[in-house]
Amino acid sequence: MSLQDKYKELTDLASNLGIANLQVREQDNVLYIDGEAQSAGDKEKIWDAYGKIDPDYRSADVVMNIEVAEGTTKDYTVKSGDSLSKIGKQFGVSWQTIFEANKDIIKNPDVIQPGWKLKIPKA
Repeated sequence: MSLQDKYKELTDLASNLGIANLQVREQDNVLYIDGEAQSAGDKEKIWDAYGKIDPDYRSADVVMNIEVAEGTTKDYTVKSGDSLSKIGKQFGVSWQTIFEANKDIIKNPDVIQPGWKLKIPKA
């Protein structure tokens, strides 16, 4: 079974949600999915679908670069005691969504530091 077959439900959902500039390619046993969602909610739906196919994200055979359209984020300054999960609950988005939107700042989703300015995609 090819990766495109394995993740057909995921790529069909991305297409049905109207992900702009959707590109799906398979290279070196990894499926790359790129595009731009109109909302963080649409991006979240794609991540949820991926989580159903690979619940623990252990296969390591998909790389998703789904950006959220401009103008759909808020700025947030990390405070002492914050975690991505805690921030996500506050704004109604998952920690994965915040992590994806801030990969330029966050290298490890378990380690964030007070004072960091994060982009929070709107739910």
